[in-house]
Amino acid sequence: MANTPQSKKRARQSEARYAVNKARRSRIRTFLRKVEEAIASGDQTAAAAALKAAQPELSRGVTKGVLHKNTVARKMSRLTSRVKALGANA
Repeated sequence: MANTPQSKKRARQSEARYAVNKARRSRIRTFLRKVEEAIASGDQTAAAAALKAAQPELSRGVTKGVLHKNTVARKMSRLTSRVKALGANA
């Protein structure tokens, strides 16, 4: 348990950051789910639009320290190639 004033403050700050990061992570997952659903439906234009909306959110997750840079790069790359493949199949 936190005893010193500084450790009490750090505990408060930690809780606040946790809440912000949790909300941001949830928001990112929502955007990713929308892209996944659009890909599953087979609609390339909807998938491309969803991906375009998701990319800034993913990038913001990196700058805010919620996600690692390489994780986001990998996700974007894989989603982009899947959206592109929809156009090739059509």
